[in-house]
Amino acid sequence: MRFVLANWGSRGEVEPFAVLGRELVRRGHDVSLVVAPDLVDFARSAGPAAVAYGPTVQSIIDPHQDYFKLLFSKPWRARELRRLVREFSAPIDECRESAGQTLLGLAGGTDLLLTGMNYEGIAANVAEACGIPFATLQHFPLRANGRLLPFLPPRLGRLVMTGSEWLTWLGHRVNDDAQREALGLPKSRGHWTRRIAESGAMEIQAYDAVCFPGLGQEWAHWNDQSPPLRPFVGALTLEMPADADDEVASWIAGGTPPIFFGFGSMPIDPAGDTIAMIARACAQLGERALIGAGTNDFSNVPQFDHVKVVGTINYAQVFPTCRAIVHHGGSGTTNAGLRSGRPTMILWMLPDQTFWAGRLKRLKVGTGRRFLATTERTLVADLRKILAPDYAARASSLAAQMTKPADSVAATADLVEKFAISRRG
Repeated sequence: MRFVLANWGSRGEVEPFAVLGRELVRRGHDVSLVVAPDLVDFARSAGPAAVAYGPTVQSIIDPHQDYFKLLFSKPWRARELRRLVREFSAPIDECRESAGQTLLGLAGGTDLLLTGMNYEGIAANVAEACGIPFATLQHFPLRANGRLLPFLPPRLGRLVMTGSEWLTWLGHRVNDDAQREALGLPKSRGHWTRRIAESGAMEIQAYDAVCFPGLGQEWAHWNDQSPPLRPFVGALTLEMPADADDEVASWIAGGTPPIFFGFGSMPIDPAGDTIAMIARACAQLGERALIGAGTNDFSNVPQFDHVKVVGTINYAQVFPTCRAIVHHGGSGTTNAGLRSGRPTMILWMLPDQTFWAGRLKRLKVGTGRRFLATTERTLVADLRKILAPDYAARASSLAAQMTKPADSVAATADLVEKFAISRRG
C-alpha cells in the first residue's frame, strides 16, 4: 500500500510520523513523509522518502517564543505583540497554497493520507477532493473534551475547546474556502475538525489514556467499532542510538544518578546563565546534572565538575538511569520521561507545554513552572519536591501502566493498514 504522512512542525512533532513511516516501510509499504524543509534530512534518516512543504521551522521558533515571552510578561505592549504574531504567522500562511499543492501532487493513488495538527485543514481538503482515506495523529487530546482543562467542569471544558475551534475557523475561513473552491469543493460550514469527524476519519491518539483519566470513557463511543476511530496507542518515539550514548553511560556510571535537564528545540538565551543556575541548584542539593543541549550552542558555557553537557542522546536509554527529568514540556520528551518511571519537572515556554505540566501535577508524578519565572531558589524547591520518595513511587507506578514503545508502533501500523483497507471502494 501507499501512505503519505504529512506533518509540519518541530522534530518532536515530526518524530511520531517518522516512527510510523519507518515501520510501514519495514512492512513493505511505499511511504512518503512530508515535513518542514529543515526536517527533511531527519525524516529521511528514519528510512522513508521525504519531501518538504511549508516554511522552515527555524524561521518560526524565535518570533513564536518571543511572542509568548512578551504576552506573559508585558501583555499591554499590544503593538509589539501584533508585530510578533505577523512574524511567525506570515510564513505559515504564505505557504498554505504551496503546501496544498505539494499534498495534492502526492495524493494520487494513495491508500491513506495521515496528517498532524499543523496544516490539518489543508490535508483534509486534499483528501476529500481526491476521495482518499484520511486519518490524523495527535500527540495530546486536541479534540474538544472535558479532560484537557481539569480546572474546569467537564462540560465547561468541552465548551471552551469548542469555542476555541470556532474562533480558529473564523480566522482561517477565507483561506479554507479559497482552497476548497480551487479543489472543486463546496464552501465550509464549520471548523475542519468537525468535517473530519463527520467523514469517519481515524484520529489516532499517540499518547496513553492513563495520562488523562476519564478521557477513554468520554470517547468510548468512537472506539466501539472496528477499526476504532479514536484509538489510544501510546507515544511514538524513534529511540535511535546517539553518538554520545556510550560516553554518557560511562559518566553516569562514575557517580550518583544525575538529574537530566533538556530543552529540545527551544532556544535558551543566555545559555551560560541557565547552566550556572542549574549547577548552583544541583550543588545545593548534592546532585549531579546531565544537560542535553538540543538545538542550543552550549560550547562556551561555564564548566562545572558535577555537570555534563551533551548533544543528542537516546532518551529511552538514558532517562531510566537518572534520578529525575527536567525539560521544556514537548510531548515526546514528556512521554519518554513518564515511561522511564522518573519524576519530572516541566519548565514550560509555550502554552501547549503547560498542558503537560498540568498533567504531571494532576497525576502527582511531577510539577511545572514557567521557564522565565524560574530562579535558583524555585529550582531548588521544585527539585526537592519531586525527588521525594512518594513522587518516585507514583512515577514508577504510572510507567508500569503505559504502553511499551514497540507495542505503540506495532499497534499504530496495524491500525492504519486496517483502516486503509476498510475504506477501499
